[in-house]
Amino acid sequence: MRKRNIALIGVFAVTAVAGVLAYGAAQAVEKPKYKVEAADGDFEVRQYPELVVAQVERGGSRQLAARNAFSPLASYIFAKNRSGEKIAMTAPVTQEPSDDGWTVSFIMPAGRTLDDLPVPAQDVRLAEVEPRLVAAVRFSGRWTDERFAKQASRLKEWVEARGLTPVGDVEFAYYNDPFTPAFLRRNEVMVEIKR
Repeated sequence: MRKRNIALIGVFAVTAVAGVLAYGAAQAVEKPKYKVEAADGDFEVRQYPELVVAQVERGGSRQLAARNAFSPLASYIFAKNRSGEKIAMTAPVTQEPSDDGWTVSFIMPAGRTLDDLPVPAQDVRLAEVEPRLVAAVRFSGRWTDERFAKQASRLKEWVEARGLTPVGDVEFAYYNDPFTPAFLRRNEVMVEIKR
């Protein structure tokens, strides 16, 4: 029994260390610089600059689409299926509904433009996202449909209570890799708004 307890403590310790390292690595990744115009607990109104993204469309459930989109997007930034330089990983990875399922996007590093980025292969495409005003709610935990639906509902209520007008669908944002313990993950639901 004692050996089993020591083994369990060892497994827990290794898992905890790996999770903390994954969390630390995620904190070092570049994120878009936005201006917070209003903050209210875990809600914010943010002004984002123009962003350049690499994106793919995938069908199926939200989780399946996110999994199936990761490989071509990662192959693009890590130069696995094209020539040229690698591109630094950034956060968050975003996902939003589209006509054919889901659009999953990797944000390109600040200062990169459509003209200076390598031409993508497969069905990865590059796009510009115009400057926009966004309402967001931040939360931690696992990436379940129920959790995202609950946060999307909270965000909608918060936006309406402040007299803001949503533009389009909500967008999900994932800031951490799957190895980060759920309680350390930064997740968001966002929606573009107009005043």
